[in-house]
Amino acid sequence: MKSLIRKFAVTGFVLALSLASFSLRQSGFGLVAFAQETDDQVKIDMYKRFVDNRIPNPRVAYQAARDYLQKYSKDKDQITDYLQKWVLFFERDDRKEKLPVLINDKNFAEAYRIGKVILTDEPENLRTLIDLGYAGYLAYTAKNEAFNADALAYARKAILALESGKAPADWAPFKGKDDTLASLYYAVGVLNLKSAPDQSIEPLIKATQFESDLKKAPPTYYYLALAYQSGPYKTLSTAYQTTYANKSETPESKVALEKSNVVIDRMIDAYARAIAAAGTGAKYAQNKAQWLVTLTSFYKFRHQDSDAGLNDFIAAALSKPLPPKP
Repeated sequence: MKSLIRKFAVTGFVLALSLASFSLRQSGFGLVAFAQETDDQVKIDMYKRFVDNRIPNPRVAYQAARDYLQKYSKDKDQITDYLQKWVLFFERDDRKEKLPVLINDKNFAEAYRIGKVILTDEPENLRTLIDLGYAGYLAYTAKNEAFNADALAYARKAILALESGKAPADWAPFKGKDDTLASLYYAVGVLNLKSAPDQSIEPLIKATQFESDLKKAPPTYYYLALAYQSGPYKTLSTAYQTTYANKSETPESKVALEKSNVVIDRMIDAYARAIAAAGTGAKYAQNKAQWLVTLTSFYKFRHQDSDAGLNDFIAAALSKPLPPKP
């Protein structure tokens, strides 16, 4: 709202000069201007209320301007033109201030409604794109998937802008560029899990390549394991069972099995990282136990039904580079 006040502080003064022979020795320029143009005291008082509050209390001034424009809607002069512009800029700034509050309050429906209005006026508004992109993930964690598609589009557009060198005026609530990019890639990965898990893998890997808390967060690696498991592994496993199960080995079946095993190894690696990152605290204890069951099953499949070396594998997981998507 500060930008609004700065923008119109001079404009309002110039307007007053153009409306009447305003003297710098007089106060209340709206009242002086009207004294020369109208004897409608209601109009004078209403505009003076706007003038008096424009800088110290712009929200009161906004209501005064709205009241004026509603009551004198047929007027077509410099004052109504000025007030219409002032109201427009106030509403634009106000929407931008409300958006993070709505997201923080988990009022996602209103946040996306207001966000779309902001982006209609300013399609490249990076702060809004970032906020709406990550808000989809927050909604998802609150079991609200209604905004997945919109959030994915906003997050991807924000990522492209950030990677091209653009930056918002303020990084909050993130810690900086790396944290913002990691969070947006993470959001893209998570939001794709159900509908397109194969498209979750690369964004989740990318999220770990920035210095942010997500690099050591257990859910990052759990979601990566899940993306492998419900995406390429499911596809390859189903195809193998359909085409080669209970048949003699062939060169083609060996190739198909190896492709599946490569993905299983990625799953094993990701589950091990999730477990290692979970540590010994209570926060992820239940998840950790479930992840270990799944990890053990796949690990034994790849090691002749033995879990020998599994504990050491988990302990060393985070010290190794994260393998790329095969």
